[in-house]
Amino acid sequence: MPKLIKKRVPKKTTSTEADVKDKLISLKDTIKERQTTAIKYGAGVLVIFLAIASFLLYSYTSQKKARMFEYEAYKIYYNTQIQGINKEDQYKKALDTFKKAYDTRKSPISLFYIAGCYYELGKYDDAMKTLKDFTQRYSNEERFIPLVYQKIAMAYMKKGDSNEAMKTLDTLYNLHGDIYKDFALMEYGKLLEKEGKVDEAKKKYKELTTRFPNSPFIDEARAKLSEKKVS
Repeated sequence: MPKLIKKRVPKKTTSTEADVKDKLISLKDTIKERQTTAIKYGAGVLVIFLAIASFLLYSYTSQKKARMFEYEAYKIYYNTQIQGINKEDQYKKALDTFKKAYDTRKSPISLFYIAGCYYELGKYDDAMKTLKDFTQRYSNEERFIPLVYQKIAMAYMKKGDSNEAMKTLDTLYNLHGDIYKDFALMEYGKLLEKEGKVDEAKKKYKELTTRFPNSPFIDEARAKLSEKKVS
């Protein structure tokens, strides 16, 4: 009778159990590490989100407040509501309000009107200083730059500084576009007249009448040209 052969059942080794245990521990650590990383990234994103939200809220609030100051300053500057106030007090009050608007939120409009208030108050040095600051801060504001140089030229003329006025009028004339070029020609001609340079002055008036037939200075320029002697 053949002898039965018993099949050996392999015994589980302790090393296999240890490997499984180590893998489980490693997996647990990995999951925990990833959770920690996710929390950190999530917290970072939340901080950034809150920072952006706070900035936008602050920006909106300050912009709204600045516009309120600007609107109030406009009404004072153009005297649309205030009755019984003299011009000096009017422009002082407008100046103070425009400054509040500008301090709340930097704006080319507010800065330009601050200079305008100084000009109306006869503080020409302060006006020119503010306008020159404007040309440095807002050199790309093409809608304002011609106005700025016009006002600077007028301030120099008020101060009796013909040389600087002429330089500024040259700058205004050479700006891109035709805004206030007729003004530059007219005022430059007048300054030349004062210096006795009659022929040069007439050239300015002639150019004005030729290039800008619809200019508000056209009649004055034609009258100057028709004079036998420019005085």
